[in-house]
Amino acid sequence: MSELAVSPLAQWLGAYHILAASSPADDRTRVLKHGDTFAVFDHHGDIKPGGLGEEGLYHEGTRFLSALILELEGSRPFFLSSTVRNENDQLNVALTNPDIVREGRLEHPLGTLHLAIKKYLWQGVCYQELRIRNHSLDPVETRLTLHFAADFADIFEVRGMQRTARGMLLSPERTDDSVVLGYCGLDNIIRRTRIAFSPRPTELTDAAASLQLSLQPQEERVYSISVACERDSCRPTVLRFEEAHDAAQADLDRYSAWSCHVRSSSGQVNAWLDRADADLHMMTTQLPTGPYPYAGVPWFNTPFGRDGILTALECLWLKPELARGVLTYLAERQATDLIPDQDAEPGKILHETRNGEMARLKEMPFGQYYGSIDSTPLFVLLAGAYFERTGDRQFVQSLWPNIEGALAWIDDYGDRDGDGFIEYQRQSDSGLLHQGWKDSDDAVFHADGTPACGPIALCEVQGYVYAARWGAAIIAHALGHGKLAEQLRWSAENLRKQFEQSFWCEEIGTFALALDGDKRPCRVRSSNAGQCLFTGIARAEHAERIAQTLLAPESFSGWGVRTIATCESRYNPMGYHNGAVWPHDNAVIAMGLARYGLTDEASRIWTGLFEASLHFDLHRMPELFCGFPRSRGEGPVPYPVACAPQAWAAASVPALVQACLGLEINALESQITSTRPQLPTTLNELRLHNLRVGDATVDLLLVRHEHDVSLSVLRREGNVQILVVK
Repeated sequence: MSELAVSPLAQWLGAYHILAASSPADDRTRVLKHGDTFAVFDHHGDIKPGGLGEEGLYHEGTRFLSALILELEGSRPFFLSSTVRNENDQLNVALTNPDIVREGRLEHPLGTLHLAIKKYLWQGVCYQELRIRNHSLDPVETRLTLHFAADFADIFEVRGMQRTARGMLLSPERTDDSVVLGYCGLDNIIRRTRIAFSPRPTELTDAAASLQLSLQPQEERVYSISVACERDSCRPTVLRFEEAHDAAQADLDRYSAWSCHVRSSSGQVNAWLDRADADLHMMTTQLPTGPYPYAGVPWFNTPFGRDGILTALECLWLKPELARGVLTYLAERQATDLIPDQDAEPGKILHETRNGEMARLKEMPFGQYYGSIDSTPLFVLLAGAYFERTGDRQFVQSLWPNIEGALAWIDDYGDRDGDGFIEYQRQSDSGLLHQGWKDSDDAVFHADGTPACGPIALCEVQGYVYAARWGAAIIAHALGHGKLAEQLRWSAENLRKQFEQSFWCEEIGTFALALDGDKRPCRVRSSNAGQCLFTGIARAEHAERIAQTLLAPESFSGWGVRTIATCESRYNPMGYHNGAVWPHDNAVIAMGLARYGLTDEASRIWTGLFEASLHFDLHRMPELFCGFPRSRGEGPVPYPVACAPQAWAAASVPALVQACLGLEINALESQITSTRPQLPTTLNELRLHNLRVGDATVDLLLVRHEHDVSLSVLRREGNVQILVVK
């Protein structure tokens, strides 16, 4: 068995730091994903080495294709355009020939040949269609060559981790129209990349396929390529290009049919909404337990507990079925035993799971890892919120043993010293040092920059526990556990009082980032305090002070709220958790502001993030971007190794809509409430179509006036009450 070699550099950065030894090879990468398969192409539609080295076709945590480079007459074709369709299902690339000179004579000028490429993923297979047309008045003879390779690197190797040993590459297998590249891993699993061509190429080797073409004027040829990712006996069915395309389109049609749709009077806002919806659909994988949003591409294409729960919470008002899938999956994987190497304890909810070679060999602990302090209370919080949103009593009753187990973990394991707060401290040296959502090794510190020592109690996590107990109390009462419901409400309010006393820092106008192992507050202005508003643990007067702190120039960059204010010792606008702007973090803060009726402030966050999206490729919300202050005429600065798309970043968009509208949906009372609704000044109308509450469905129209926003009911089917609170 191989072992992970941790270099001095890795020890300094943190063992699981994503190594960025050079700039990205292409700042316009194109991403496709379906299920456990995803691909990162450059804007030509190729896969090439260089830069961060992230390009490739991946399946279940392994890169099955590390090179795919198209050449025309021995060089790359001339680039015209490329885009991923709005639905995120297909990459379209347009190429042409450069000037082709033979024997000192221009034989075919630029633009003679048009190469149209379509790529998409479906059930473990990458499909590609190449159409080449001769637009000249003369015949053209040319040669196309497609170079390919498969290194079968684990995703953690791609991220920069070194291994002392690897498995063995197998001898390629070749027929007239296919090549199979194979690898036998140290986990004794054989992984194969099966590349098939139709029609068969003129020449085929173990590393390239060549087509010798003779095209008459206006003649077009069509070639199809499939790349199937096989693992042992699991061999996906390879369809014809059109069949697979139809199946993918049918899946999109089903998704659209039951979705609630949000439309606005602004084309740019609609493009933003559509991209977020398409990203969320692409990142959601249909598992046996239901839909689950994988965290992000390329580094986190796998189920994460915290990410899945927060994504489901962000779009709960819009897509409650996603929350049900997340809860079901996590309930099935709730820890039952004490396993220090996995940070597992009875009742604890999963942090992440991996299925690649290195995870299977336990070269790192993330095969099934529980090192998260917040996934467990967030699980209970989501269960309570889902019940209120849907009234699905039968489901929460089936989930009740898991909820009880999670509540027991909070009391028995989460509160390590019995002080009423839950804290974290990793159980093994291979686990994560910090176990909140800001899990970088330098993410939790005191005002002077000194790292906080554990066990550490994060401010937002106490809020999660507070909300979890209230949510569990609602479920307990509905299921006939009245005494327990009363106890949960009492413990929630007791936590609230204790939290205010221990975490409030009057001198900085916000809650402390955390309490360290000696119960000393980390007096740092952080976005974490904003998430406390989402859970309702803050007193109203403190919520207003926190809002002022978060929207002051030290914290609000103009594009969004920074993770750490500029006046703090460890502030770095390029720091992953110490100065950057995270869309999901901002969305949770905005929902918290709306909870306290601060929808004007929530609208400022909407405006900042929306205007930032206008500068991002495809209007896509990335995982994060740098926290430099906004300057006139300049866009936000991208973060170099950010995931894009990422599920909770995509879900930030519907969350911001909910926050600005002050929208709450309570199926238990058949009621929709909009408290102090606001629309950004650039947006005149917003329409919600097919919003479902229990058995009822409504269409709503919101219109911005000079000093007000009106709400009209365009359609109402079923029994639902709609309230507007000004």
